[in-house]
Amino acid sequence: MSLAPPRFLYSVLGWFFLSVVPGWLGAEGTAFDVSMWSIGKSVLIFLGVPLAAGALTRLSLTRFKGEDWYEKKFLPRLGPTALLGLLYTIVLMFAMQGEKLTRLPLDVVRISIPLLIYFGIMFTSAFFLSRRLGFSDEETTSLSFTAAGNNFELAIAVAVGVFGMASGETLAGVVGPLIEVPALIALVYLSLWLKRRLFPESGSPVLPHRFSDNNIVKGHSAPPTPEGAR
Repeated sequence: MSLAPPRFLYSVLGWFFLSVVPGWLGAEGTAFDVSMWSIGKSVLIFLGVPLAAGALTRLSLTRFKGEDWYEKKFLPRLGPTALLGLLYTIVLMFAMQGEKLTRLPLDVVRISIPLLIYFGIMFTSAFFLSRRLGFSDEETTSLSFTAAGNNFELAIAVAVGVFGMASGETLAGVVGPLIEVPALIALVYLSLWLKRRLFPESGSPVLPHRFSDNNIVKGHSAPPTPEGAR
């Protein structure tokens, strides 16, 4: 899970890569004059407001209703709203960018190629570096997927706040999750294959046939249950 402080440094990184780096690379024409505050404001709105609201909600409800009620009653009821909010954002994005996605397929391909290269390089380099450092299978897999992951939700928020909903920058942010999801699914199978080759001592991984608590991918098989045990 990404930490909050690095995310709030996003404004500094955004300004650096948009306004400074192009000049160093001799591509002054592609530089975009954007202030750190413009990017920071988007981050503050899209991340700071929910973070503050969540912290205040937890502090107030645990104080008046107790932590047991908050964890067992309130959170299970509130949980589905996160999915609704995500679906609303996705629908809104594709409603405004759907025409470009179908009208400019080559642009989608141009955006997709570097993303696919990025996922492959980051995952494999993190995987083999972790393996070389002697990390366990679980640690190696966790670190590799963390390295390959992206803050596309933050990138979309900044693109919308700085460039506008109908901009090409927002289009690139929308294409990102389209590529990320199938790429990470493919990396799951690559991870399982690498596990069989590089971590044979951890056992054969079993793919779940459905999403349930009883079908979680595990590295170790459960010990046999004694006959007659209840």
